[in-house]
Amino acid sequence: MAQYLLSVHSVEGEVREPMTEQEMQQSWKQVGILEKEMMSAGAWVFSGRLHEPDTATVVRVANGEVLTTDGPFVESKDHLGGFYIIEARDLDAALAWASRVTAAIKVPIEVRPFAAVGAVDDALAAQSPGDRKA
Repeated sequence: MAQYLLSVHSVEGEVREPMTEQEMQQSWKQVGILEKEMMSAGAWVFSGRLHEPDTATVVRVANGEVLTTDGPFVESKDHLGGFYIIEARDLDAALAWASRVTAAIKVPIEVRPFAAVGAVDDALAAQSPGDRKA
């Protein structure tokens, strides 16, 4: 099975219809159900929600020195707000999970396959998701 990144994007300053407390609770409930279904199907590998872009720190090497810069790497109105890493038999299966995520959280989801890197991917593919160590 291939691994896919489901990126949850947000647009800075984009005004969405505010949710009531009840709608917010319902949305979180839907996300919880969806994540349990992903786990039961063996598709869920990892997921996370990110803080706002202004909390980022960029680390780079320049002239042999490690430099850090506060703020996002790219100045943009579009930002990665969170993500899922899933395993799916093919792109169609990954798109099916993404369609369920976007329906639950009401924001766009970008789907991208991870690139194969040879022996490491072969070794991981031989393991079940529960056997992997972080």
